[in-house]
Amino acid sequence: MKKVLVLAIILSVVNFTFAQNETENITKRDIPTVEIQDVDGSIFSTLNIENPDGPIIIDFWATWCKPCIKELMTMNDLYEEWQDETGVKIYAVSIDDSRGTHKVKPFVDGKAWEFEVLKDPNGDFKRAMGVSDVPHTFIFDKNGKLISQHTSYSPGDEEEIFEELLKIIEADTEEK
Repeated sequence: MKKVLVLAIILSVVNFTFAQNETENITKRDIPTVEIQDVDGSIFSTLNIENPDGPIIIDFWATWCKPCIKELMTMNDLYEEWQDETGVKIYAVSIDDSRGTHKVKPFVDGKAWEFEVLKDPNGDFKRAMGVSDVPHTFIFDKNGKLISQHTSYSPGDEEEIFEELLKIIEADTEEK
């Protein structure tokens, strides 16, 4: 009887360990979980950065960064087309500090950007993602796995971003 009980306990532990590892592999994301703010100043967990329909772009920027604004204006002009073709969702994360964060909402409202804008006034998300310069653009697949990243902006970079998005969609299609 003792042998049966010991065997049952061992099997339970082994089964739990495999189930736990399998769950960790399924839910592993390269997007760290940090609390930041939405554009209105409400708490926003980066765990909510998701897009089950396609790729995710996270673009770190600042109101004082001219290349950032050029890049985001270009992305905004292409956003509807990119969404139609790839299902992409863009999150623009302002790194303006606590002294300048009040400028973000009026700035964004004036630009009429269609994507989601977030604020990281304490730099927690920026540090967690290893961002040192802006603009810094990350491209993730729909599961939150990092596919590529780049810093700075030059006209034409949006074509490379779009190519990455198409590769992600193609890979997703091949998996099915």
